[in-house]
Amino acid sequence: LRGEVHANRITYSAAISACEKSGEWTKSLELLGAMLKGKVEVDTIMCSAAISACEKDGRWKTTLGLLHKMVQGAIQTDRITYSAAISACEKGNAWMAAVELLSVMVQSMVQPDTI
Repeated sequence: LRGEVHANRITYSAAISACEKSGEWTKSLELLGAMLKGKVEVDTIMCSAAISACEKDGRWKTTLGLLHKMVQGAIQTDRITYSAAISACEKGNAWMAAVELLSVMVQSMVQPDTI
């Protein structure tokens, strides 16, 4: 039996999660872009995984850009999303951005946890 695997939310989500775990942040962003081009729905978990992949490499500017796109696209943000973005800022020595994110997090009614 030979068949084709068609990309859908499940396959994209698994691939983005694998990228997060392996630190392949550029690939995770490519996959998100392919989802948008293919009109596949993007959700909080997928975006958070891509943000975490960027965070692992200290790509704080990329992380902030993705977080901004989530807000623009009305994709819900959560504690995991903000925590990864704040961690990316910390790794990039962008403490002012981290403090601003914490403020935005509270304004967005997302309860921060203790660090």
